Amino acid sequence: MAKKNKFRFSFIIVLLIGIWFLLPHHLRMAFTYWYPGIEDYQIFDNRTIEVSDTPFTWPTAKIYNKQELKAQWRDTLEHYNTIAYLVIKNDSIIYEEYWDGYSENSHSNSFSAAKSIVSLLIGAAIDDGFINSVDQAAGDFIPHLKTGKNADLRIRNLLTMSSGSNWDESYSSPLSLTTKAYYGNNLASLIKDLHVVDDPGVNYSYKSGDTQLLAEIVRAATGQNLGSYASKKLWKPLGASNEAYWSLDKNDGHEKAYCCFNSNARDFALFGALINHKGFWNGQQIISEAYLNEATTPAKYLNDEDGLPLNFYGFQYWIVDHEGMQIPYARGILGQYIFSIPEKNAIIVRLGHDRNKQKTNHHPTDVYAYLNMGLELIQ
Repeated sequence: MAKKNKFRFSFIIVLLIGIWFLLPHHLRMAFTYWYPGIEDYQIFDNRTIEVSDTPFTWPTAKIYNKQELKAQWRDTLEHYNTIAYLVIKNDSIIYEEYWDGYSENSHSNSFSAAKSIVSLLIGAAIDDGFINSVDQAAGDFIPHLKTGKNADLRIRNLLTMSSGSNWDESYSSPLSLTTKAYYGNNLASLIKDLHVVDDPGVNYSYKSGDTQLLAEIVRAATGQNLGSYASKKLWKPLGASNEAYWSLDKNDGHEKAYCCFNSNARDFALFGALINHKGFWNGQQIISEAYLNEATTPAKYLNDEDGLPLNFYGFQYWIVDHEGMQIPYARGILGQYIFSIPEKNAIIVRLGHDRNKQKTNHHPTDVYAYLNMGLELIQ
């Protein structure tokens, strides 16, 4: 009897191992790592985003770290497992703090804040003449979008999350396209499976696949991979101090464009400066002012989920109406935020492991806390 039980146990183990190796790559990855984290670049292949030989160094203000956060603000930061909180006023750092061993040189995942970076690359490609305008057909760059309903798709529709595509934006199902994109190793195949099912340019519907299609347009238009073009048009001109890592689906593969740009608070803040200064930074016009103005203005010609004019999203940028100011920001699922406040010439960056699951006016509720504490510090 003991031998039979031992045999059965061994058989079950062998069977489970066999099933494991028959699972698709993305499911094995998903079951291994289970939940995305801010250091996932360590489990993926990455493309290095190179820096220039003359990086920009943020100066510190006279009041640098001389103000103490109120207890309620510190409680909020620590409750949501913040790793970095940075406040910049008039292009000088006035407050900076790190937790859990992170520092100004540590890398962590931007998650969907990367979508705003892709938007900037579309602007750069238009400035360079590789793309005619945001109203050019997506099918001019992606062959399978040339026919049928797909032919109606414009770059503008992808930028404003109004593609009407069949992308499934589900984070809980291991079988969703989002899970396949994050943990899988064949983004090119997923792109080919995307097609338009509803009229583009009518209804806003957040889809990471829209950003991935934008990345494919950048690649096709420029003849460069996303990371190389980002280094040339953004990372080097902005004066980033540290190389960034853009996670790939496989070695020398496609960037996970809708997420997974890995950097630090100080270098992320450079994107905030670019918005505040209307695309001019570090002695040059990096992105045209006209493109940035439209990118950071709500696309009110679209319907939101409630059938109302869309008042919180532009070209892959969120816009929050706060204290009479329209504040554009990049946003990631675990509370990665890069706020630009042009009226105050201020930038606020918050990075961490978690965010408030509740939303107020389409924005995670903790967004307002980080803005309030930052605005209080710059008074």
